Amino acid sequence: MHIHILGICGTFMGGLAALAREAGHKVTGCDSGVYPPMSDQLRALGIELIEGFGAEQVDLQPDMFVVGNVVSRAQLADGTPKFPLMEAILDAGLPYTSGPQWLAEHVLQGRHVMAVAGTHGKTTTTAMLAWILEAAGLQPGFLVGGVPMNFEVSARLGASAPAAAERPIFVIEADEYDTAFFDKRSKFVHYRPRTAVLNNLEFDHADIFDDLPAIERQFHHLVRTVPSTGRVVVNGLEESLARVLHTGCWSEVRSFGAAVSDFTAHGEPHDFAVHYQDKPVAQVTWGLTGVHNQLNALAAIAAAEHVGVSPARAAQALGQFHNVKRRMEVRGTVACAGGSITVYDDFAHHPTAIRTTLDGLRRKVGPHQRILAVFEPRSNTMKLGTMKAQLPWSLEDADLAFCHSGGLSWDAHEVLHSMGAKAQVGASIDELVAQVLAQARAGDHIVCMSNGGFGGIHAKLLTALQARRP
Repeated sequence: MHIHILGICGTFMGGLAALAREAGHKVTGCDSGVYPPMSDQLRALGIELIEGFGAEQVDLQPDMFVVGNVVSRAQLADGTPKFPLMEAILDAGLPYTSGPQWLAEHVLQGRHVMAVAGTHGKTTTTAMLAWILEAAGLQPGFLVGGVPMNFEVSARLGASAPAAAERPIFVIEADEYDTAFFDKRSKFVHYRPRTAVLNNLEFDHADIFDDLPAIERQFHHLVRTVPSTGRVVVNGLEESLARVLHTGCWSEVRSFGAAVSDFTAHGEPHDFAVHYQDKPVAQVTWGLTGVHNQLNALAAIAAAEHVGVSPARAAQALGQFHNVKRRMEVRGTVACAGGSITVYDDFAHHPTAIRTTLDGLRRKVGPHQRILAVFEPRSNTMKLGTMKAQLPWSLEDADLAFCHSGGLSWDAHEVLHSMGAKAQVGASIDELVAQVLAQARAGDHIVCMSNGGFGGIHAKLLTALQARRP
């Protein structure tokens, strides 16, 4: 089959392209501003990439157009379509489908799907679970919205029939965002998992959901698809998830996190005992920090146990887990008089994710080393200002905060006013770099947080810090 993917450079669609190519299909694709690292990965796989969404691409005559949710029926200011290729497909009556639908029909069918859902931690927990299963010899397939450093690829098919499992296993990051402009269901309802992880649930994606109950409804649609022989792994600390399950659940449930949960953690996030129904069953000792990663580990352990991996074996694997790129990834360290300055890259963009990221680093470095939080409110929810009031709360563990205000429809100075001199706002990347440079000193930890490339601020900071060395 020849498939042509619209919006191929996104993490999900790029992963789908890699899976399709591995399965032997001919794959081509297009995107606007074809960009690395996904463009480099795809070209390395021999996938032809086309810049833009020109209507002439119908002449490729693929068997199927696979449409990413970046595509819409929007028009430009002059009234012409923003995505002329999509208009040409519709006008000609050519075959098209969504990415999640194609994945469900051509990759997930016949596999034991393990889907990891939640507002936060999906990528990390999916990577943890895939690594646990890999270490146990189950050779899982996976699609992760990032690059797990244990694998160095974001997607693979995995073994067709591993000896230790009844059916091939596929681990997938299960996103609640909508599927496509013609399918407004959440992506994850297409996956039909036998093991579903509900990691947490807060309000997000204000551009497509009106309120938290609207998202809870989609999570319940996911729960409805899990068979009676399946398992739902749920965070026992989340009232929102309790409401989801109260609406109806037809599968085995295993909880984690709360004091009365099935799986609980005892100890610090970097070194803790795992208890199952009050009995110690494993010990996790690893390099990750933060309570959020401790909870992610419990979720992965509970899910892996459903396919026969013991908690002790799972914990041993987590001791060798190297996280995902852009999750507190050290981008560089600059030596200077009196010590050094470390620059990190992190994907956090929701206020809760920002707070948990900074809390984890604070636990690691202690109370006496300074944390400089540099962040970009880039997601659609943050650009709309839906959660702007939570930002001072999310930054409490930072000694100084620097906000990039470019593209915002709300006043970042006003929102961060309560933080006083602890917060600064820059309208451009260069202004932000200059602000950080003026404050940074030996021993500091500079955390850059965004769900995008952040204008290459990490490299710019490291270059500037290096240049000012005596």
